[in-house]
Amino acid sequence: MLIFNQLNTYLYLALVLFAIGLYGVMARRNLIAMLISIELILNAASINFMAFNRFLAPHPAVGQVITLFIMAVAAAEAAIALSIIVAVYRKLKSINVEQATELRG
Repeated sequence: MLIFNQLNTYLYLALVLFAIGLYGVMARRNLIAMLISIELILNAASINFMAFNRFLAPHPAVGQVITLFIMAVAAAEAAIALSIIVAVYRKLKSINVEQATELRG
């Protein structure tokens, strides 16, 4: 289709994903929901890099390499965040962010 051959389409899709992710981080009090929202933000950044890579980059591998780095950071972030969430749950028996303020020294 003609609409998928335009840079604006991919940028609007990334904007929607970023906005949903930002809303999820700001509005949710559940640590798992916040983690999923952060993953949406990282996916929006990946879509932007791949879109600019497809339409504007002189060398086709630049956006792909940056997207691979984003994927590696997202995987590491998910593993570390899930381990922190499990530790918080074991301590407090809840994954609510407001109750996690009790962990301050």
